[in-house]
Amino acid sequence: MNFSGILILSFGIAMDAFAVAITSGSVLKERFRLNNILKIGLFLTFFQAFMPLVGWGFGSQFSFYIKNVDHWIAFFLLGIIGVKMVIDSINSQEDEGSPINPLNNKVLIYLSLATSIDALAVGVGFAFLNVSILFSIICIGITTFLLSIIGIFIGKLSGERLKKKAGIFGGFVLILIGLKILLEHLGIIFN
Repeated sequence: MNFSGILILSFGIAMDAFAVAITSGSVLKERFRLNNILKIGLFLTFFQAFMPLVGWGFGSQFSFYIKNVDHWIAFFLLGIIGVKMVIDSINSQEDEGSPINPLNNKVLIYLSLATSIDALAVGVGFAFLNVSILFSIICIGITTFLLSIIGIFIGKLSGERLKKKAGIFGGFVLILIGLKILLEHLGIIFN
């Protein structure tokens, strides 16, 4: 996978964190201070960048055994994650009760873990592809951090309206990346 592929993938898997950041920004209201914005952004970034490393570690242990079908595994994982992101975004309900506190450490850990499960699966896929894991997690981390910060500001300005669209877009990006990997390995398109 080349630089542009990793950048697009980073953008796609950061969409969940972006959606959470938009929601967090809409909830912060009077607590909209730089240290609070950075706290949310850094939590989301750490988990999004760390989980691919964990997935890569697990995948590397098994890559020798399934190298002949690695492109199918990457296609399947990215496709399932992408479809799930689209469905979850379409089916998400507006919470009419009191919003959760995005500055609470337990809440931030839960949100960060929940949004980084797709990054774990992508990391497993990295084990079967010719990618630099260090470069990939740096790219994912920077992309997630920037999108999180932007998302918080967008959330402050627009509330919940954009959350659903970000998840749908990110899901389609992951599906398309999985399809591209499959078609490249089958020789239908070239890198």
